[in-house]
Amino acid sequence: MTDNAQQQPPAPTTELPTQYAPADVEGPLYERWVERGYFEADAASDKPPYTIVIPPPNVTGSLHLGHAFEHTLIDALTRRKRMQGYETLWQPGMDHAGIATQNVVERELAKEGKSRHDLGREAFVERVWQWKGESGGQISGQMRRLGDGVAWSRERFTMDEGLSQAVQTIFKKLYDDELIYRAERIINWCPRCLTAISDIEVEYQDDDGELVSIKYGDGDDAIVVATTRAETMLGDTAVAVHPEDERYKHLVGREIELPLTGRRIPVVADEHVDPEFGTGAVKVTPAHDPNDFEIGQRHDLPAIAIMDEHAVITAHGPFQGLDRLEARSAIVAALRAEGRIVAEKRPYVHSVGHCSRCKTTIEPRLSMQWWVKVGPLAKAAGDAVREGKVKIHPQEMEKRYFDWVDNLHDWCISRQLWWGHRIPVWYGPDGEVVCVGPDEQPPAGEGWHQETDVLDTWFSSGLWPFSTLGWPEQTESLAKFYPNSVLVTGYDILFFWVARMMMFGLYAMDGTPPFHTIALHGMVRDQFGKKMSKSFGNAVNPLDWMDKYGSDALRFTLARGANPGVDVPIGEDWVQGSRNFANKIWNATRFALMNGATVDGPLPDASTMSPTDRWILSRLNSVVAEVDAYYDDYQFAKLSDTLFHFAWDEVFDWYVELSKTTFMAGGEAAEVSKRVLGEVLDVTLKLLHPVVPFVTETLWTTLTGGESVVIAEWPTDSGFRDAGAEREIETLQQVITEVRRFRADQGLQPGQRVPARLGLDGSPLGAHEAAIRQLLRLQPEGEDFTATATLPVAGVEVALDLSGAIDVAAERKRLAKDLAAAEKEKAQATAKLGNEAFLAKAPDNVVDKIRGRLAKAEEDITRIQAQLDRLPQA
Repeated sequence: MTDNAQQQPPAPTTELPTQYAPADVEGPLYERWVERGYFEADAASDKPPYTIVIPPPNVTGSLHLGHAFEHTLIDALTRRKRMQGYETLWQPGMDHAGIATQNVVERELAKEGKSRHDLGREAFVERVWQWKGESGGQISGQMRRLGDGVAWSRERFTMDEGLSQAVQTIFKKLYDDELIYRAERIINWCPRCLTAISDIEVEYQDDDGELVSIKYGDGDDAIVVATTRAETMLGDTAVAVHPEDERYKHLVGREIELPLTGRRIPVVADEHVDPEFGTGAVKVTPAHDPNDFEIGQRHDLPAIAIMDEHAVITAHGPFQGLDRLEARSAIVAALRAEGRIVAEKRPYVHSVGHCSRCKTTIEPRLSMQWWVKVGPLAKAAGDAVREGKVKIHPQEMEKRYFDWVDNLHDWCISRQLWWGHRIPVWYGPDGEVVCVGPDEQPPAGEGWHQETDVLDTWFSSGLWPFSTLGWPEQTESLAKFYPNSVLVTGYDILFFWVARMMMFGLYAMDGTPPFHTIALHGMVRDQFGKKMSKSFGNAVNPLDWMDKYGSDALRFTLARGANPGVDVPIGEDWVQGSRNFANKIWNATRFALMNGATVDGPLPDASTMSPTDRWILSRLNSVVAEVDAYYDDYQFAKLSDTLFHFAWDEVFDWYVELSKTTFMAGGEAAEVSKRVLGEVLDVTLKLLHPVVPFVTETLWTTLTGGESVVIAEWPTDSGFRDAGAEREIETLQQVITEVRRFRADQGLQPGQRVPARLGLDGSPLGAHEAAIRQLLRLQPEGEDFTATATLPVAGVEVALDLSGAIDVAAERKRLAKDLAAAEKEKAQATAKLGNEAFLAKAPDNVVDKIRGRLAKAEEDITRIQAQLDRLPQA
C-alpha cells in the first residue's frame, strides 16, 4: 500500500442517508481505493500470490456488456483473494489491435483527403501513436466506473517497449528453433484492409448467392461441377473425383477442356472428394481455396492466381480488370452463351466469411506469408491439460480444447499493415535472410531492407501472462506472479487467444504453463437468449444501466447469471431488481444502525442467545461455507443466488423482523441481539463485497468504523451450528407463512389486526409469541372472543376471530363463483382430453396446453375449497 493507505480513516458515523444514491458514492469511493493503493501488488511480499491477467481490450474499444460481465467475475475473484490474505495481482493493459486501430486512423486521414501512403510508413505510425495518446483507451475510465480493482501502476500496452522486446525475443527464439518459416500458402485475405487476417477475425453469415452447375469437356469427356464462385474457374488447374467413383474412373488421368480459357486440365482422383455430394466432382483452384490448395499439393498441380490484392481479375482475357463480383456475373453469362450452364439456383443461401472489421467478403488467396510451425507447440499445450498441469473449467469444455489443439494447422502470423510489431527479419541484396534479436544490430549496407509485414496481434497477446511481468528479464514480479492462478475468459476465444498463450507460455517458460486453471464463461445475450447486436436493435450500453441503476446493480445481475460455460441472458428488469436488492441492503443496515447493532467486542456466549440469534449465526456459517465452495468452483450464479436469498429472505425479512420485538422489549436479550445483528451484517457485507463493492463499502465502514472492506479479513466458517435452533425457527416460519397466506386468502389487509388464540402450550414456539403476534398483526383474545377459523400448522393451533373483520357471506359468494368457474374449466378440459378423435388430430403443443389447463383447474379447485372450508359459517 502507498503512504496514503496508512492514514487514519475519518471518524465513523452511524448515520446513513435515507436513500442510497450510487452516483454520489461510486466515483469518489473508487478514487479513494486507488489513492490508498489497495489494488497494487508487491512482488517482495511474503504473502502467497494470486494472479489474473485482464484479457486485454482493444485500444480502440469501449466497455460493452461482454467486458462488464467478464470484468465483474474477475474482480469478484481478486477482491475475495485479497481479503483472504493473498498478494493479489489483477494485471491490466490494452492490446494495440493492429487492423482495428489502423482502420480508425485511416478513416481520420480520409476526412483530410489523405491516405497512409501520403504520409509514408514512419509518419503514419507516428500519427497512430498520437491518436492512441489522445483518443485511445477510453475503456480504462469505463473500467473504473465498473469498479475494476486492477493494479493501475502496472498497466501495459502490447506495443510498449518492454512487450516489444518480448515479441522480438520469442520471434528470434522460434526462428532459430526452426519453428517460424516463410512460405506461400492460402490465407484469409481482406480486399478492403489489404491484409491477411486470422480465423477469429472472420465472421461467417448466411448470404444470398448463386449456385451454378458448369459442364467441363464434351461428349464422353464431359463432367459437371457446381460452384458459388464462378469467377474462380479462370484459375482451375484440375477437376477432382473420388478414386472409387465408378462414374468417372474412365476420366481419371485424362485431360478435359476448361471453358472460356482455351486450357486443358487433368481429372485427378482424391479421397477428399465426397462422391455423395452434388455430382461427385469438384473444380480445383489451388490459388483461391484452402482445400483445393491441399489437393494441388498432393497432385503437384500449378496454382494460378487470377486476382490482385483488391480482388480485381488479373487473368488474361475479356474479364481482366473486373471486380470479382462483376466478373462472376459476366462469366456466368459467357458460359450460358456457350451452353455450359447445366443448372442455376438463385438465391442460394450459404455461409460466407466476412472481415470482422470492415464486413468485406473474405477472399481465400495464395500468398507468401510468415508462419509458426505449431505441431510441437500444440502437442505441449494439449499434454499440459491431459497431464493435469492445467485444468479447464467446466471440464466438459476439455473436449473442444483437444479437438482444436490436436488438429491445429500452422499459424499465419504476418499481416500487411504498418501498425504493429514489425517482423524482425532483414533481406539482403543476394537473397540473404537474417532474423535479428533485441540485443543484435540489424545488417546494414546497400540493398538490405527489413520485412514490411507486421505480426498478427494474437502473437503479442499470446505472451501476455509473462511479458506483462517483465519477461525476457528474470524480474521479481515474474518470479512471484507467474504462472497465473487462473484465466477467466469466454469460451469463444478458447481456440485462439487461450491456445496461443498455452503454446507460448510452455515454450518460453521451460514447460511451465501460463495458468493453473482456465475458467470459461459464456456470452451475454438479451433476455430472450438472442445474440446482442446493433443490427438486431438489442445491443445495450452498460454505462446507460450503470447511470440509471448503479454499477453494483449491473454487476450483481451479471454475476447472478454466470453459470460456467453457459451463455448469460440479461434484461433491464433484472438490473432493476438488483438495484432493489442494493436498496434492501441499505435500508436493513440503516435500521440496524438506528437500533444499536454493533460489532464491538466478542460475540456473547451462545447460552445467552435466543433461539433466533443462534439460528441466524448457524445459517450464517453454513452460507460462508457454501459461498467459499462456490467460489472455488467458479459457480458465480450459485454463490450470488445463495447470498441474495440469505441476505434478503433470512437476514432482512426474518431475522431483522423477529428481532424487532426483542429490541422494543430492551434488556439483556436486546443487547445480545444487537451484537448478533452487527456480526451478521458485518459478515454478510464482506461476503457480498466482491460482487457489489460500492454499497457494501459504504455500509461496512459505517457499521464497523473500519478503514475499508477491500482490505478487511474474509469471513471463515467458525463451525458453529445449531440444528435445534434451525428446526425451531423453520417451524416458526411455517406458522407465520401459513397464517399470512390464510389472511391474504380471506382478503384481510396487511395491517388489519384480528383477535387470535395461539395454542403454544408445550410448544418450543412459546417464547416467540410476541414476535408471532407482531408479525401476523394478531391481537390478544378478548372476553367476547369467538374462534371462527382454526388453522393447525406445524403442531400449533391458531384460532382466529374473523367476525367483523370480513363479510363472510360476501366472501363465500365470491369463492363459490370462482369455484364454479374452475369446475367448468376442468370439465371442458377433461372432455377434450377424453375425445379420441380430437387427440388424434390435435398437435402435441395444443394437447399439452389443455393438459396444463386441466392441472391448473384442479389446483384452483383444491385451493378454493380449502378457503371455503376455513371460513366461519355465515
